[in-house]
Order: sequence, then structure tokens, then C-alpha cells
Amino acid sequence: MNIPRAGDERHPEIREAVRALCARFPPDYHRDVDARRVYPEAFVDALTRAGWLAALIPQEYGGSGLGLGEASVILEEINRSGGNAGACHGQMYNMGTLLRHGSAAQKQRWLPAIARGELRLQSMAVTEPTTGTDTTKIRTTAVRQGDRWMVNGQKVWTSRVQHSDLMILLARTTPLAEVKRKSEGLSIFVVDLREAIGRGLTVRPIPNMVNHETNELFFEDLEIPHEHLIGEEGQGFRYILDGLNAERTLIAAECIGDGFWFVDKVTAYAKERVVFGRPIGQNQGVQFPIAEAHIELEAANGMRWEACRLFDAHAPCGAQANMAKYLAAKASWEAANAAIQFHGGFGFASEYDVERKFRETRLYQVAPISTNLILSHVAEHLLGLPRSF
Repeated sequence: MNIPRAGDERHPEIREAVRALCARFPPDYHRDVDARRVYPEAFVDALTRAGWLAALIPQEYGGSGLGLGEASVILEEINRSGGNAGACHGQMYNMGTLLRHGSAAQKQRWLPAIARGELRLQSMAVTEPTTGTDTTKIRTTAVRQGDRWMVNGQKVWTSRVQHSDLMILLARTTPLAEVKRKSEGLSIFVVDLREAIGRGLTVRPIPNMVNHETNELFFEDLEIPHEHLIGEEGQGFRYILDGLNAERTLIAAECIGDGFWFVDKVTAYAKERVVFGRPIGQNQGVQFPIAEAHIELEAANGMRWEACRLFDAHAPCGAQANMAKYLAAKASWEAANAAIQFHGGFGFASEYDVERKFRETRLYQVAPISTNLILSHVAEHLLGLPRSF
């Protein structure tokens, strides 16, 4: 029986091309990169040369001019092929803030070079140690002094800084006590990391359980040119939401890719692994968790496409982006648990890749936004329940 590939098969040409590229980087490549805790430079370079990381950049600036739906397919297929798009997905979702709110001069300055692969826009500095996801309370400040801004403060969990040229920075430009709404007075800047590191910006790596390069940042009188301010001063919180909605939707697609990778892996193993004279996949105790994960992945996929549709239509999509991320992260984690459980001891062996992917997909229960905060968002904004914090 020829069972079709599970999951939504929209944009087949993109899928086939990305799968072909990923096939040049087999499991032992990703296994080696993970074991040595290094950046998958060759893999990211190949994606860049093929134009996949410039998918959202308009054609007039050298990109493909695709929508978030197509971009999500690229990242989904990377993860479904056994890779980890976390090494490069920042360029996809960070692009939204610059594309939608940058000036014509700023786009012309940076986008063509990004599209050619000469610049990387991989990092976004928003989260701080003392505020977490309470973004309006951030303490990093930017004070204007003539044609420059002076930045002081601290950020944490800022990823891919060592492998990026540019970074999106959210800083408070008007003190919280002086604004009518706490979401006002925040501004977005593009930081040229090549000039900033060592000249007011200190980067401290944070070792963690996955091969995910992330850092703590310290700003001490870092000077940023005024022309690096994105959009209108004080409106950065509104601007950053575009990037965050894109981020959550794209992460959902990655989780869907992870989830189907686990389902494919454990299904094949359960058919072949014989214990007590029968394939373990014949047992309902094995079948049902795998089937449940598959069902939840298909449901998450539907919400992913709804979030993409709304984002590309420039319609409000915060609820859909959050729900897609919640459903997909939950489904991929359940698929991961089934895969490691039914592989038994082999699930913990590096050569099977299950333990690596297991660690990688666990991240998305916590970041880029925790599942509990998504539930709070839905309770308050969709159901009208009293705000809990």
C-alpha cells in the first residue's frame, strides 16, 4: 500500500527544492554539528545561496517576494528533513519589522545586501532578565543626542549574534512614567553588530541544552546613528508585533516539521521492530500515542495556514499566530515523546537522531513565548476573561 506523505502539501515546488538541498546535509552532518556545538555554517550558506532566506524580501530588492505561507514551508521542510531551522529562522521573522516599517532608504541600504547573502539579519534583542515577556517594562534605554542615540541596558536570550551582521533592538526612548499607555515610548533600531561589539556592546554566550547559540547582551553608551531608527519614535512596540506574529507562525511551521519527522521516524521503527514475535506497531499502546500526535499535527497545520493567510493580508493575526504556535509546539512535543518512548534505549542513542530532535523541539514549549502566556492571551483577548496579570 502506497501511503501518501502526511501533512499539508501546499507549495510542492518549494518543498521539493528545499528537500533536495537538505538531502545534501544528511543526519550525520547535523549530528556532528550538534556534538561539537558549532554553527551549521555550510548548511546556512547553502540556504542563503539558494535564496531561501531571502524569500520574504521583495523582488525589487533582490529577493523572491514570497509570503509568510511560502516562508513557513521552507522552515517546515528544513525541520522535517532532520535539520534545525533555529540556526537561521531569525532572518525570516526579523525581516517583517524592516519590510513593513522601514523607510525606502533603509530598505535600499540593507535589503539588497541581505538578499545577496552579504549581510545577515539573524538577531532580535527584546527580552530582558528582569522583565521576561513583560515587554513594556523593559529597562534598556535609548537617549537621543543630536544625530545619534545612546543606548544603555541589558538583554538576554538574544540568539545568533555571533553569526549575524545586523540586529533589531527594542529600547525605551520615553520613560514609562511619561507615557499615557505603557506600550508607548518604545522604539526600534537596527544595530550594526560589526561596529557595535566591543564599542559599547558586550556579548556573553549562554551555554544551554541544545546547540542553539544564544547570548546575554550588555549595552554601555552604545552609539546608534539616528538613521537606524525604524519608523516613528515611540511606536516600536506596535512595530515589533509584526515580527512577533511572524515569529510565532514560523515557529509553528518548524514544530509541524519536527512533529512529522518524529511520526515518520517512529512509525517506520514500529513496523520493523519485532518483540515477542510481533511488530511493536501492532500494539494499540504504541499505535494510539502516535496516531494522537498525528491528528494534533494536522489540526495545528490548519491553524498555521490561517495565521499565514491573515498575516499576508495585513489583517490582525495575533490570536491565530499564538494558537498555531501553541498547537504545533504541543503536537511536536507529544510526537517527540512517542518517538523516544517507542524507540526504547535506541531513542537515547545519538546515531538515531531522536534524542537530538527531542531536545530541540522541547524549546518551543518555553520560547519564543511560553504556552501559559498563550493561554492567558486567549483567555483575555478571545474569551473576554479578566486579565490575570
